[in-house]
Amino acid sequence: MEEEGEEEASLRSFLRWAAEQGITDNLSSSTQSRSCLGHSLFVSHFPQAGGRGLAAARDLRKGESILRVPKSALITAESLGKEDESLSRALRNHTSLSSSQILALALLNEVNKGKSSCWHTYLKQLPQSYDTLAYFGHFEIQALQVEDAIWSAERGVQKAKVELKEVSALMREIKLKRHLMTSKAWLWASATISSRTMHIPWDTAGCLCPVGDFFNYDAPGGVENTEGLFNGPDDLCGSTVTRLIDAGYEEDHNAYCFYARRNYRKGEQVLLSYGTYTNLELLEHYGFLLMDNPNDKAFIPLEPNMYRLCSWSSDLVHIHNGGNPSFALLSTLRLWWAPQNTRKSVGQNVYSGKQLSPANEVSVMEWISDKCRALLEKLPTSIESDKNLLDFLEKVLEDHKMEVREMPQELLGFYESKKLSGEEEACVITRKRSFERWKLAIKWRLNFKAILFDCISYCTYNIDEILSQNYLRE
Repeated sequence: MEEEGEEEASLRSFLRWAAEQGITDNLSSSTQSRSCLGHSLFVSHFPQAGGRGLAAARDLRKGESILRVPKSALITAESLGKEDESLSRALRNHTSLSSSQILALALLNEVNKGKSSCWHTYLKQLPQSYDTLAYFGHFEIQALQVEDAIWSAERGVQKAKVELKEVSALMREIKLKRHLMTSKAWLWASATISSRTMHIPWDTAGCLCPVGDFFNYDAPGGVENTEGLFNGPDDLCGSTVTRLIDAGYEEDHNAYCFYARRNYRKGEQVLLSYGTYTNLELLEHYGFLLMDNPNDKAFIPLEPNMYRLCSWSSDLVHIHNGGNPSFALLSTLRLWWAPQNTRKSVGQNVYSGKQLSPANEVSVMEWISDKCRALLEKLPTSIESDKNLLDFLEKVLEDHKMEVREMPQELLGFYESKKLSGEEEACVITRKRSFERWKLAIKWRLNFKAILFDCISYCTYNIDEILSQNYLRE
């Protein structure tokens, strides 16, 4: 209870500080409030939907301006360099660093200043750790099971190590404290930049946006037409409809402007789209995933000879969430299963999305279905066992009890990898961040397998439909 009280006091202090920086959710008032929120938004907690986030303080209308953060309150490499001449001077000798490395280093430099940093109040609000792929240990990485996902995680871990090595000399030059020069500190800084920055046109690293980074993610889906929803100049803070339902830096207002993506009822969580991401990309950059992500996909490898007929980039050859093969995958396989001497003549039909013949389509569906089955059989656990494991882990979280004799094999493996004994209290285990990362890995692979399973069902249905129609014609 005491800890919760401290968190509440810290949050109130932060929102008061944010108001002093000109951050506001009330664009119709020119008077400064003790808090930057309360008119359109308030901070709330959503245990099943992203944790801490922003809720509607009143009914909000789609396209309505709900938050504005002035440029002076945005944290960028440029602004931090202007505030610290020694940092700016040191950076001139390290021109090979990426913009993200520079911003991460500048962030650590502010942490190094402690309470003397003008951003101290904001820095205290940042998470102490993240769940991005670069944070995954060996056990959590292997728990992903799928080769592409394992490779992405290992690449993230290696990238963090290489980047730290590249900035180490500069860290010493600006005299960072020893604990801020560790791999743990660098992981934190780079994950903060990866997961919390927002796009700005003048720096590819983006900016840290106080209060604006409280919004949780909304996956882009079917956004309805916005025509006729805007009644006057107060609604038209941006110049395009696209910006009115998202967020972005606007030169006209010298601020980062946020808008309601849809209508919200009072108390409902207000979400923000960061862009279109698969679950693996969400894990890599932000440290979370969505169990029903409309933009998720499963990539399946083609046969080597098939790539000669594929005019699409490899990232377009996939299966959509829900099991539908992508247009690029279908067109490539339809062309592959066409007789070689007809491929040139049928190409136009293929790239128009047309089926070539019942026999061709059945061959395509059978190939995709067989490939999905082979991928599922290759993985060490089934969909059912993954679901059972997640159910067991949720029960552990609720009951804080765990008998060694009833532990699933993979949980025993987790214990062994973390050098834990079977006598460890469940409540201690579940507080470990590695436990949450392991659960994320299980959820990711479960979603991947579900896409493959749904694709098999999709292909089977289409084959049955084609064969039944062909039978009726006969």
